[in-house]
Amino acid sequence: MNTKIITIVKYLILLLVTGALLLFAFRGMNVNRILHEILHANMFWVAVSGLISVIAFVVRAHRWNLLIQPLGYFPSLKNTTCSLMIGYFANLAFPRLGEVSRCGALGKAESIPFNKLLGTVIVERVIDVLSLLICLLLVAVIEFKRLGNFFSENIFNPIIKKIELLTKAPLLLGAIILFFLGLIVALIYFIRKNKNKGKESVISKLVIGFVDGLRSVANLKNPGQFIFHSILIWVLYYLGVYVALYAFTFTTGLGGNAALFLLVAGGIGMSAPVQGGIGAYHLLVSQGLLLYGVSEQNGLAFATLLHSLQLLLIIIFGIISLFVLFTAGKKSSDSVLIKNN
Repeated sequence: MNTKIITIVKYLILLLVTGALLLFAFRGMNVNRILHEILHANMFWVAVSGLISVIAFVVRAHRWNLLIQPLGYFPSLKNTTCSLMIGYFANLAFPRLGEVSRCGALGKAESIPFNKLLGTVIVERVIDVLSLLICLLLVAVIEFKRLGNFFSENIFNPIIKKIELLTKAPLLLGAIILFFLGLIVALIYFIRKNKNKGKESVISKLVIGFVDGLRSVANLKNPGQFIFHSILIWVLYYLGVYVALYAFTFTTGLGGNAALFLLVAGGIGMSAPVQGGIGAYHLLVSQGLLLYGVSEQNGLAFATLLHSLQLLLIIIFGIISLFVLFTAGKKSSDSVLIKNN
């Protein structure tokens, strides 16, 4: 009961944070004007951007398969793609629930141990973070001045202020350090305790799964193909943003550098611990466009349209994926019952 209450409280806090970010992003804006710009956008380029996103989903699912195969399992691309979309869909409800949901969905569909799948997903996330950092470095070279201003105003300054607040409250800082130290000690204790008992705890299984996930990278049958798909995913993300610039007259002439900048800003926004990056994405992308001479109101129109497109695709394909895997699972269960009878 206490766990459920804690989960509900966390969910409500995240909803409040999401709402606060949206209110902050849209403060003082003419919402009717923003909606007008969105409704008069060139939907052809919006559709092209959406198609590129769908291709990126499939490519990402295929790359996940490449990570799973060294573990001795060969899931179908259909089930992997559906599980991935279910994960994205679950993230709209609760951040980071998607990783668990997609592992659970694929594990059930393909009879693969959950902890092994979770290990591959963690590895995937690490690769995504590294990829985003590479894009960030590329932007730093191409748009050094704009990037410096952007991060100073939107990321570094707020972080510095928070650190300054912590230094002024040594008891709070000490409590945070002790909490993380206690967490590490508890983790080591539970692993050793259950190891001595001759059985694995849930935490031990997750750690072992993560190690297996790391090994899957080392044992890739075709590393070149994995690297190619990892690059292709981000190229597709970039193209999705680039073609979306043609949807509005005020972003049409911004060019490739702006698309790369917005990819990084949007990537950071989507990584924020809020439902679907809502609010954080709008704020960072609109502020990024402001550096290219696009008004904050028009920037919000662009960010809202592109983010809404992603949400729409995730909801549609997430629901379809749930239906596909549920139907397949039901047919499989019915076949087993008929065979037993």
